[in-house]
Amino acid sequence: MARSSDAEVAIGRKRLKLSNLDKVLYPKAGFTKAQVIDYYLRVSKTLLPHLRDRPLTLKRYPNGVDQPYFYEKNCPSHRPPWVRTAEVYSESNRRTMQFCLVNDVATLIWAANLADLELHVPLAKAPAMDRPTQLVFDLDPGEPANLVHCCEVGVLLHGMFDSLGLESFAKTSGSKGLQVYVPLNQAKVAYDDTKPFARAVAELLEREKPELVVSNMKKTLRTGKVLVDWSQNDPHKTTVCVYSLRAKDYPTVSTPVTWEEVAACADRRDAARLAFDPESVLARIEKRGDLFAPLLELRQSLPRLSQKKS
Repeated sequence: MARSSDAEVAIGRKRLKLSNLDKVLYPKAGFTKAQVIDYYLRVSKTLLPHLRDRPLTLKRYPNGVDQPYFYEKNCPSHRPPWVRTAEVYSESNRRTMQFCLVNDVATLIWAANLADLELHVPLAKAPAMDRPTQLVFDLDPGEPANLVHCCEVGVLLHGMFDSLGLESFAKTSGSKGLQVYVPLNQAKVAYDDTKPFARAVAELLEREKPELVVSNMKKTLRTGKVLVDWSQNDPHKTTVCVYSLRAKDYPTVSTPVTWEEVAACADRRDAARLAFDPESVLARIEKRGDLFAPLLELRQSLPRLSQKKS
């Protein structure tokens, strides 16, 4: 007999058992597994296109955000038969593994039921794992720098891409940083194209704003500056997906923001302007739609890097 905190649901023709729905996964907020599942269900229409065909690395918090977590790349063997998978070579495991593909609502809710609070995906889609569809810069502040300083750097990146005729889009990390994306959606673009370009952009920004920007990941160099992490543009790296929850004290969400909002955060020195919880994100989607929709289809070409050294 099922416990009162368990349930069996039908999503279309797929049946799924949900367990421990009353378990509190965010103790400081009193936010339960049922609320996690409810958020992912309500955001699914907007979220799923960004997950489609991107092999998922699960980041599971079975006992809540204040307890140990673990990453799971190989799709659990006890998965329902309708969960699709993709074969991907894992550099860290030195073998080909079966990664979960979250292409429908039922699979998304199944993953949420596993307490996979965070959704981490690569920049490429299966099976073309060497062909990124987008470029990303992860702006990570080194204390005492914070999100305000990330917004300053984001504005600089936006201006740089504008001058190159490229559209770029920003989202909060849901943690302390900002992430800037450039959609590509070009079949012939490889990481050998995007990674050197991203590194060149980060190093140029560091030369122009050495008091604010660092492109080297050494922690000793990052105090009070913003790391423009270009290394995410790699077939073996993942980035938190847009609209994913984050496993912080309170349930924050990696949320798309407009460049006007980024500039206002920088100008008014107010990081709280870009902090969003599940309800506020759902309200934003209702009002503004999916600000990250262009990432799905907008086709852009990277300019060729100059071979001249400064």
